[in-house]
Amino acid sequence: QAAAGAAGVIKMVMALRHGRLPATLHVDEPSPHADWAQGAVRLLTEATDWPEADRPRRAAVSSFGISGTNAHVILEQAPDRPEPPAERPRPDATGGVLPFVLSARTAGALREQAANVAGRLPSAEVAEAAEAAEAAEVAEVAEVAEVAEVGWSLATTRSVFEHRAVVVAEDRESLLSGLEKLAADEPDPAVVSGEATVAAAGPVFVFPGQGSQWRGMGVELLDGSPVFASRIAECERALAPYVDWSLTAVLRGTDTATDPARVDVVQPTLWAVMVSLAAVWQHMGVTPAAVIGHSQGEIAAACVAGALTLDDGAKVVALRSQALRTLAGHGAMASLSLGADDTARLLEELAERAGDVTVAAANGPAATVVSGTPERIAAVLAAAGARGARTRTIDVDYASHGPHVDRIREDIVSALDGLTPTGSDIAFHSTVTAERLDTSGLDADYWFTKPAG
Repeated sequence: QAAAGAAGVIKMVMALRHGRLPATLHVDEPSPHADWAQGAVRLLTEATDWPEADRPRRAAVSSFGISGTNAHVILEQAPDRPEPPAERPRPDATGGVLPFVLSARTAGALREQAANVAGRLPSAEVAEAAEAAEAAEVAEVAEVAEVAEVGWSLATTRSVFEHRAVVVAEDRESLLSGLEKLAADEPDPAVVSGEATVAAAGPVFVFPGQGSQWRGMGVELLDGSPVFASRIAECERALAPYVDWSLTAVLRGTDTATDPARVDVVQPTLWAVMVSLAAVWQHMGVTPAAVIGHSQGEIAAACVAGALTLDDGAKVVALRSQALRTLAGHGAMASLSLGADDTARLLEELAERAGDVTVAAANGPAATVVSGTPERIAAVLAAAGARGARTRTIDVDYASHGPHVDRIREDIVSALDGLTPTGSDIAFHSTVTAERLDTSGLDADYWFTKPAG
């Protein structure tokens, strides 16, 4: 009995596929107790070709259970599939940086997979042979094509499991180096790995901090997206009690716009753009399972998660950035292509010349931000550069994410008194605690602990 309904579905799927109606089993002639002449229904006592029509074939299947449970389903002919290509599609072999995606059930299996892929990479013999024949350009194209096919296969023909990693590489050598570091469980700037969790089984919205802005950002969306424009207008109204400048004027870059380089202008502007972009994504049906953000991006994340109202978010980003203006001119920040541990050791060695410089942010295995007074930051940059590290100063004149902000603690906590954060069903991952956080704790003290910058 349980199999009868499933068998009926299978039977009719095959009938739809082959265009032939099967005969009813175990029946030689229609029942004489039914008036078959009154309708268009008749019993199939023999197999019959499906009548031609200008619409897809359809069939109904019913299953009647002795317990009283009845099931009915309507099936429709599947659309014709295009003829498969004579050859499988090949990835673009124009070169450039490519992602190589790996996943496994466990962290150990992920490392083993990296080692296996490294051992199966296309041989470099083609390039060597071509170079010997003075045709190195042919070798380069061949190698790029083969390496690109590895990335294409890993991304499109493999199952996805909980433990994942991506190696970013532009050629065989850089891919091999990244795979070997992953296999050895060693950090590498070109390798990102992690574990997918049930809490974030879906899209994750990641909101950046200051430095993500550019002139003219959002202008096309203001003109072309009613959802974006409406949310920007709501953000402008929420900011109005705290600022004396126009958000839309700053975005459009009008002659009367306040200088967007000011910290108390750029941070609220970025917050509003991020919140409004999230509104566009959600309008399109992309709902986050989790959010995470840095600096004012974390305020945007809290608003998108529903932990802060738009009014509270505007209050935090406006008043906190205004407090930072009191530090302007007394500090500096810089980025080093070193890991956080290497940076800490460097600062310890330079204690006499860089006493007040601290690690402000660990952005990656080889990306660390430091903050301190301008003179001490200059000393750190010189020392790091002498060791071969890439360095650059950040376009701010205050030392955020460090002891320098302690002097404005009372100002921030007092200004943000009265916040009403609430719990959120969307997972909120804190860049202060480096773990998922109960958003009901996003009070004034939290937003000082996470100073803007």
